[in-house]
Amino acid sequence: MSNTAQRIGIEFISVFGLAPVAFVELAADLGCGNIGIALTPIVANPHHYPLWSFRENLPLRQEMIAALQDRNVTISLGEGFLGLPNATFRHSANDLDLMCELGVPRVNVLSVDPDLSRALDELAIFAEMAEARGLQATLEFVPGLPIGDLPGALAAIHHVGKPNFRLLVDFMHIFRSGSTVADLAALDPAEIGYIQLCDVPIISKFADYSEEARDERLPPGEGELPLFEALAALPRDLIVGIEVPMLAKAAAGIGPRDRLAGCVAATLAMLERLDA
Repeated sequence: MSNTAQRIGIEFISVFGLAPVAFVELAADLGCGNIGIALTPIVANPHHYPLWSFRENLPLRQEMIAALQDRNVTISLGEGFLGLPNATFRHSANDLDLMCELGVPRVNVLSVDPDLSRALDELAIFAEMAEARGLQATLEFVPGLPIGDLPGALAAIHHVGKPNFRLLVDFMHIFRSGSTVADLAALDPAEIGYIQLCDVPIISKFADYSEEARDERLPPGEGELPLFEALAALPRDLIVGIEVPMLAKAAAGIGPRDRLAGCVAATLAMLERLDA
């Protein structure tokens, strides 16, 4: 696997509940060095995969760790951490410990708490808990949520004020919220922790933003986002996670390898062009 390919990951919503060890095998077979994963599936399951959970299944965790080592794949992003109204991240200690057990270096968080002051304080708690475990943390913003654009996410990162708490750059969210390539180029590289790549039209055909983001993104080059220019504006050492859920194709019986092989090839071509 080339150093460039080692930067590429596949995000867990792209595989719709595929068993973890099979996910590792898929990533390795497609030439990717990373995957993102949650402790249990939290997305659609059109292929009717058996349900699984790292929380209750020690043998599964052990099998996963062995598979990661055997195939030279890393869980680059631990997902599933959500800031909720009237809840606290202090209850996430066990989940963070499980991420550490799996060798995860970085955990991602977003907040749906409409009380912005409280949400920011809870993000600081999350960053502190991650820091205590040697974890990096990233903040994802989503248009329509209380932290819904790049300025709001940067304000949250500055409020937390911890070097392990950085921005997750999801290209769909970036460009749909009105930010530009120039805005990406103006970011402090030290405040960027991770990239999630997909393509979409500039103007959505979906009434529900979350449905499109969760279920129906496009492979690189099939939408209208300036992906190459965006990657060129960002640091070259960041993981680029392919987040391209294609629920309609999955429901039609197209498996994850056939859905994602072209996404990996297109991403690798862009990264190799940048490195040339």
